[in-house]
Amino acid sequence: MSTLSPRPPAPRKSPSAGSMAVPRCPAGLALLLLLLGACGFFQSYAVEVDLKDASNVTCLYAQWMMKFLIKYETNSSDYKNASLELTSPVTHNGSVCGNDTQAALVAVQFGDGHSWSINFTKNNETYQAEFITFTYNTGDTAVFPDAKRQGPVTIVVKDGMHPIQLNDVFVCHHTTFFEVENVMQIFWNVTVQPFVQNGTIGKKEFRCHTDTPTSAPTVLPTVANVTTASTTISPAPTTTAKPAENPVTGNYSLKTGNKTCLLATVGLQLNVSRDKHLLINIDPKTTRADGTCGNTSATLKLNDGNKTLIDFTFIVNASVQKFYLKEVNVTLLNHQNGSVILTADNNNFTKWDASLGNSYMCHKEQTLEINEDLQVHTFNLWVQPFLVKENKFSIAEDCSPEVDYFIVPIAVGAALGGLVVLVIMAYFLGHKKQHNAGYEQF
Repeated sequence: MSTLSPRPPAPRKSPSAGSMAVPRCPAGLALLLLLLGACGFFQSYAVEVDLKDASNVTCLYAQWMMKFLIKYETNSSDYKNASLELTSPVTHNGSVCGNDTQAALVAVQFGDGHSWSINFTKNNETYQAEFITFTYNTGDTAVFPDAKRQGPVTIVVKDGMHPIQLNDVFVCHHTTFFEVENVMQIFWNVTVQPFVQNGTIGKKEFRCHTDTPTSAPTVLPTVANVTTASTTISPAPTTTAKPAENPVTGNYSLKTGNKTCLLATVGLQLNVSRDKHLLINIDPKTTRADGTCGNTSATLKLNDGNKTLIDFTFIVNASVQKFYLKEVNVTLLNHQNGSVILTADNNNFTKWDASLGNSYMCHKEQTLEINEDLQVHTFNLWVQPFLVKENKFSIAEDCSPEVDYFIVPIAVGAALGGLVVLVIMAYFLGHKKQHNAGYEQF
């Protein structure tokens, strides 16, 4: 393939437009890779694929950007988060144009043993994406240092794309996420049309629901341009990093089949202190809950509008038959392009403990120190990650007895002590008067 050279991102155009020369591939395929230098937090490749059939006519066109966030286990049995982006060289072995009976396939390989592919099926006058297959190699020590498991790991995700007319181009500038098995795949600035008719890219666009007709291509990330529709990251006043109002309390749950296995009610607020103080109140209306339940561990994953990701992991201490909060992981993303603004993790908590079969409750504000750059504040917390019955919280073990319940006995004790002192003083004063009266009689 030809040598890659840095150039700024360009708007979508027909493969026939432009003057960039691409050598013919053995199977009549052409792959253009545009290297983008992203200021600040990351570098990423925009992949532009122009697949051609035996007649050298375009049969599939795609251009997109993607990256991956992966949680993996280390040799010390703790977990770390890795960020994987496309790096040169990128190949396209196995890509297929497809036809009425065969699925179209876009496949790319990059880095040290990593690969990604997506297939499209055709049905009468429509097409749609079916499956995304992603393989990452934990033997890549540059991305996965000290990984316990060495070798390729493959995950398959069902794409939720609705059927699209054959002559239409699918466009989605905003981020799209697929999360499964500790892997989050992030895509943005996507333009794709499989089964191209007569070698001509369609002019009619089918936009994803997060785009608007006036959506502009992605702006590369800086802390200053991170804003969202419902959850805003903004500089805090110089006097305080706390917002004027507490966050809205949300209700979250997980199910195994038709049975609820985890319940959580909580208001969440993030306090970010890297560079500048940033404030985030998590909005339950735009937050979806996902995660896993188990007999000895459970994880609640909250995703606020593909901008703020918070994972809470609970562990069972079998020796005392109690559960507790073990780990909290927070990732802040630029919702327009999926770039990671901040990721933080603390897996050394022993908080929110309660007996198995019970729930944990704490209405007052609590603070979880994730690291020096990030705190998570919780309000009106009520959680039960194990042994949920009849979709209801069990008996709550309240955090307030640690402080509040001691106030009454202390006050009563002080009052009784004062009363005793008054009685003793009255006794001595009365006794003294009687003693003085006895002397006066002589």
